[in-house]
Amino acid sequence: MSDRLAPHPSPPTAGPPLWLRSSRSTGMNNCVETALLGRPGAGGALLAVRDSKDVERPPLRFSATAWTTFVAGLEPDRFS
Repeated sequence: MSDRLAPHPSPPTAGPPLWLRSSRSTGMNNCVETALLGRPGAGGALLAVRDSKDVERPPLRFSATAWTTFVAGLEPDRFS
């Protein structure tokens, strides 16, 4: 499905992305970080996701719909 991962957007004009660490992080740098790319409501907002242990690797980029679908699929009752 081609709508799962969004194409690479042009860089935001407001500077580098603000990476946010997962609230479930244990502090041992084994976590997921996310950043909003683009401006919400402007049709260009994407969510970037990266591994905090490998910040030099390009992040995965998701549309809002693709990310919401992915997270909904992680609900515990879906694996019972």
